[in-house]
Amino acid sequence: MGRTSDARERLLAATLDLIWEQSYSSVGVDAICERAEVKKGSFYHFFKSKAELAAEALQSHWEEYKSEMDAIFSPTVPPLKRLTTYFDKVYRHQLQTKEEKGCVCGCPYFEIGTEAANLDAAIAQKAGSVLQNYFRYFESAVLEAHAQGQICVNDPSAAARWLFNYFEGTLANSRIHNDPELLHDLSAGALQLLGAK
Repeated sequence: MGRTSDARERLLAATLDLIWEQSYSSVGVDAICERAEVKKGSFYHFFKSKAELAAEALQSHWEEYKSEMDAIFSPTVPPLKRLTTYFDKVYRHQLQTKEEKGCVCGCPYFEIGTEAANLDAAIAQKAGSVLQNYFRYFESAVLEAHAQGQICVNDPSAAARWLFNYFEGTLANSRIHNDPELLHDLSAGALQLLGAK
């Protein structure tokens, strides 16, 4: 019995890495196949187009990343601690990415979704769906912190959305300036935005 091929998984991983490092428009099928060490024929065996692959790559990455989010945002962890732990982790990760790749890559879901929003509806829809699932972790922590009297906001659901927008905007700004230090005070800014007591 032959060895099971992992070509599809390598294509998914290579696609997200390349588009995250560069851009959706600048990365072609040939580059994806080269990074994945997969022949072009295999690419078209699994996917109809680069757009279909990019959408599936976003979903695949989220499914893997979700277990990490589940651990950090566990209900057993105090709600504000979930947020600060996560923001500090993101800062460390972007420092490491800058050191290894020479650039701050930001959030793959936000970056790819922003670029592809007017190029392909399937990618925009997938990015939006993943970002909504991502947001729910922030929302659950903010709602619980509010219920416990740890933050001072009038509308905790709106505050969660502001917090998520602050987070994604700061990540995007860090990528634009290629400066991970712009993420250094994510936690402090988040606590201030929420009126943490």
